[in-house]
Amino acid sequence: MNLTKEQVSQLLHEAAITLFADSLEELPPRQQYQALAFVVKGLAGPTWAAAKHGADERGQKQVYYFAIEFMPGRLLASNLLNLGILEPVEAGLRDLGLDPAALYAEETEPGLGNGGLGRLGSAFLDAMAAVGIVGNGNGVRYDQGLFEQRFVDGYQVELPDDWLRDADVWETRKADRAVIVRFGGQVLLDRDRLGQITPVYRGAEEVFAVPYDTAIIGYHQPRIDTMRLWHAEPVPDAPEVLTAAARARITAITETLYPDDSNLAGQELRLRQEYFFVSAGLQSIVAHFLKYHKSVLQLPKYVAVHINDTHPALAVAELMRLLLDEHHLSWESAWQTTVATLSYTNHTLLPEALEQWPVDLLAAQLPRLWQLIQEIDRRFRLRYTGPFGQLLVDRAAPVVDGQIKMAALAVIGSHTVNGVAKLHTQLLKTQTLKELATIFPARFVNKTNGITPRRWLQLADAPLAGLLDVQIGPGWRTDARDIAALADKQDDPAVLDALIAAKQANKVALAGYIQETLGLRVSPAMIFDVQIKRMHAYKRQLLHVLGILEAYQALRAGEKRPPRLHIFAAKAAPSYTYAKDIIKLINTVADLVNHDPAVNGALQVAFLPNYNVSLAEKIVPAADISEQISLAGMEASGTSNMKLMTDGAITLATLDGANIEIAEAVGTSNIALFGMTAEEVAARRTAGYDPAAIAEADPRLKKSLGMLIDGSLPLGSAGHTIYESLLVDHDEYFVLADYASYIHASRVLDQLWTDPHGWAAVALQNIAASGRFSADDTVRRYAKEIWHALPARGGQEKWQN
Repeated sequence: MNLTKEQVSQLLHEAAITLFADSLEELPPRQQYQALAFVVKGLAGPTWAAAKHGADERGQKQVYYFAIEFMPGRLLASNLLNLGILEPVEAGLRDLGLDPAALYAEETEPGLGNGGLGRLGSAFLDAMAAVGIVGNGNGVRYDQGLFEQRFVDGYQVELPDDWLRDADVWETRKADRAVIVRFGGQVLLDRDRLGQITPVYRGAEEVFAVPYDTAIIGYHQPRIDTMRLWHAEPVPDAPEVLTAAARARITAITETLYPDDSNLAGQELRLRQEYFFVSAGLQSIVAHFLKYHKSVLQLPKYVAVHINDTHPALAVAELMRLLLDEHHLSWESAWQTTVATLSYTNHTLLPEALEQWPVDLLAAQLPRLWQLIQEIDRRFRLRYTGPFGQLLVDRAAPVVDGQIKMAALAVIGSHTVNGVAKLHTQLLKTQTLKELATIFPARFVNKTNGITPRRWLQLADAPLAGLLDVQIGPGWRTDARDIAALADKQDDPAVLDALIAAKQANKVALAGYIQETLGLRVSPAMIFDVQIKRMHAYKRQLLHVLGILEAYQALRAGEKRPPRLHIFAAKAAPSYTYAKDIIKLINTVADLVNHDPAVNGALQVAFLPNYNVSLAEKIVPAADISEQISLAGMEASGTSNMKLMTDGAITLATLDGANIEIAEAVGTSNIALFGMTAEEVAARRTAGYDPAAIAEADPRLKKSLGMLIDGSLPLGSAGHTIYESLLVDHDEYFVLADYASYIHASRVLDQLWTDPHGWAAVALQNIAASGRFSADDTVRRYAKEIWHALPARGGQEKWQN
């Protein structure tokens, strides 16, 4: 798209008058941002409309990515970049006396996601548009995000994330595309005049599902895809007058991301939320499909529906409902169509994270789906008990002991099931979903996760992006694999000095943000040691804290070490009290070391609140060390590991998730590995484990653990809870078992830091190897091997690679 800075000025002034009846110069920054976003949305509009109509007219296969959360981050700068007008717009803003960065900061980050799952979904939508795949996100338009995190006396406090306080400029309400979603009541099966079984609904609660569409702009492509999010509202002009309680029950469905499900009411709300966006999405897809095609039997030829984790797994039963009840297919034809249309990504190895719903709950809320799930279960058992035996089929079946296993339903009802890293996929087949993999071995494949270098390099790390342009040319901006050419520069001192300078610029910026946010003055000369991810025991932020306490003891004893700043950012689920205790611990340790003059020149801790994409964009480019220290066999893949290596951080890691593939890409000499392997963890569990003996044998560890309960750290009950989890409750995630290895690997990095060019050379190798983790290539593999959806234009040459 061609645009001059003079045109930018004219469009902005016109938008200011149109939207606010005032001159641009008189508007506050928030309204100046809104005017600019309005202009950008208008510029994208014709391409968006043409892309939608063109795909339908060509009969191009469309991918629908179903996810409970998306995490797109701020969209303005990304949209400008992808439209190819970032430079003229920023130049035009500066000519008007406006700061582009300040306007970008006025955008409220969408409260649509929490962590890696949501960010992956958004990265995939961005990548599909970039490579020309007709992709559609399907999710929930939450009135409020997860929560806004604050710290009070070191504890996490959750405030409402009212992200829609101002209207979202980017979304478009499509009330004419709304559908009805039914809950509860009774469903009786009757026969019509032709003898076909027809469900009759009585007393069902009807919910109006209204779609809101957001454009997902392809990078320098005439391809704009759509993220469609559904909002729950009372049915307009309903014959009965709804009570306030009935209206509140409906609007609660899309009120909050991840409502607390620690009680029955919360579980019911989560179930209603999941069915709501699944049913609305599938109804919309089938209705749109039939505008251009005559028979639903052709659905798999033109539509791919992807189930991202188990939250949308009800798509199996819901698609069957639509095909059987509304389009009158036979069971066999409906099932064949359903399986050929659906595919499923598993994102967890934790058994407790594999969703299960009590039969009574699901039957009460979704009576027709319960009828269909029973029949799916009956036919599954009938078909596979003979070949595989009763015991195996009982373990694999979707309905067991009064519970409906959503992962089993997703596997049985999909043609392909994938893990998100090589180790993860292997463990799915041999452990987590072993019985289903035995029955359906050909369905299980691996597709390692990917990220969007456009955001993490071009937008978030301008100093490094500029260095790459100079050293290897700008081709990497279109094809991230071209970054590999940087590896040839590892012995060039001038390039290493430039890399050090680029990193330093990012660290200076983050140091300023830390001082502004926490009032903590930090030196950019320190090692910036970063762990940013959801707060969970298996991710072992606790191991990182024990490493800080080891360094604290060493420095207090007079040992000299390179100065290190430990940076954390993470949210704990509101009901996850243990994770919240770890947050309290981190903040208490920060208070101790940051105020101890004996160490605070060499050791500091910064826990930055309210982790989201925008905060990650500040932290990732400044990181020197990337802590990826989950217990081996626990993390499905990880994506922060990929973002951090892309921006030149050295990974301190266990052989877990995609860390294994990062090690393969960069070579083991360019990554700091430690800890047990997944096989060793399994063997240790079997053989037995005595964490108390490990603590007793290591004076450093024993003293650090003692600080949790001896008053050195004013933790209250949180200290005792953590202490007992490690020494009394058998240290479920082997924190103490990997402690010595972790400390050793960290000290190796200390030694490497003393050689600036040596450190920069290792960082350079990480950057050079990062291109293989681009989401553009990841979605190409999905499209070729799972969705069977070719790109509209561009990217075809990639298929052979």
